Amino acid sequence: MGPPLTSVKALFSERLESVPVTRFHYRLLAVLGLGWMFDSMDILMIGYVLAWLGRPDVWGLSQDLALVTISVGLVGLLVGALASGYIADVWGRKRVFQFTLLVYSVFTALSALSPNILVLMALRFIAGIGMGGELPVVSAMLSEFVPGKVRGRFVVLLESFWAYGAVAAALVGYFVIPNLGWQAAMLIGGLPALLVFLIRRTLPESPRYLAMKGLRDEAEMVVRKVEASAGIPSPALPYRTGSAPSPPSLPFRDLLSRIYRRRTLTLWILWFCITFTYYGIFTWLPTALSVELRSITKGFEYVLIITLAQVPGYLSAAYLVEKLGRRPVLSLYLVLSGAFAYLFGTSTSDLTLMATGSMMSFFNLGAWGVLYTYTPEQYPTRARGTGSGAASAVGRVGGILAPLAVRALSANFYSVFLLNASLLALAAFAMLALGEETKGQTLERAAKEAGPGQTDLPTK
Repeated sequence: MGPPLTSVKALFSERLESVPVTRFHYRLLAVLGLGWMFDSMDILMIGYVLAWLGRPDVWGLSQDLALVTISVGLVGLLVGALASGYIADVWGRKRVFQFTLLVYSVFTALSALSPNILVLMALRFIAGIGMGGELPVVSAMLSEFVPGKVRGRFVVLLESFWAYGAVAAALVGYFVIPNLGWQAAMLIGGLPALLVFLIRRTLPESPRYLAMKGLRDEAEMVVRKVEASAGIPSPALPYRTGSAPSPPSLPFRDLLSRIYRRRTLTLWILWFCITFTYYGIFTWLPTALSVELRSITKGFEYVLIITLAQVPGYLSAAYLVEKLGRRPVLSLYLVLSGAFAYLFGTSTSDLTLMATGSMMSFFNLGAWGVLYTYTPEQYPTRARGTGSGAASAVGRVGGILAPLAVRALSANFYSVFLLNASLLALAAFAMLALGEETKGQTLERAAKEAGPGQTDLPTK
């Protein structure tokens, strides 16, 4: 009859772990990264669009309505993150990635036709569902292909595509919106729809997911493709071909079971605090600096320079995450991001505003890279999408509250950044006090798939 499903799944995992990094892995990183980059561009571009719509000669949009529009989009991100994580554990990573990409692309492009702010809000909500649904699925998918010894580096490099999207959004804000109008920016946001055709042709489903679902033959084909990319001969099949019964997906409530409770609570604190500070700073920054510098063009220029600092932030985290580990690097970057956020809020000159803002951006986005590495490592394959999606959804609650808190404190530039610095310090404390190190471990070991009551790892 052959070995049980759990043993077959372990064999696939061992084979994936033994393959060195090849062009296959880099091609996978590039395709997933492009989706990530466009997601980032879309999320951040709305800040520039709303700042432009606030001009008296455009819509004369009030700051209150601009912040509500951002929050409505973030509610969509919350819905998408919560739903897509579970659906990815049931229907597959590739299908959900394609669908979410298509949703946010189409509805971003349709936003260009918005006749008023209410229609724009409605379209941003639907686009937000797609954007929120993509992010946790993509990081889980990449994690399931890359060997443990370089997984952290690869996922941080994936997250670095966020910086490229942020730079693209800043370039659109600086060059496209003033010259071609905000509608042109939204149409550019629809370009990722073309990426779906590339994904369908080049992106395989996760073999760990396929094995978990009992689809042995499909998983074998993907693993053989990965092995062939490294010139490694595939072994003879040690099991009977065909499908096998798949285990049920992990119920949402089990994320708070004894095995995963500490990990889940740690992730939820991290995601809430980091997402709050990101949306409490960076989506508000184009408007804030335009007001502070008394020039919308100069404000956009400063944001572009501050955004460029994200790229080396990611690259430094990608190097350190496999040298020092997830726990120390994430904690350090959170503390330094908070410190520079405080200094940014107290800046009294353009030079210090630029310098502290760039360092805040450097460490904040480097921390994001490590967080996206760390999150999918905390759960088994059958719950990786659900757990990652739930953590992302908790983060989106922070993202929804952030613009409202910013509005309440916006009369005092310093107070906004003091609040954000405090939350980053809280996140660092949570990681140091509760976080577990996962550097260099296979996904199965890191996620405790051999925990009590489970048989996802073979026993000796």
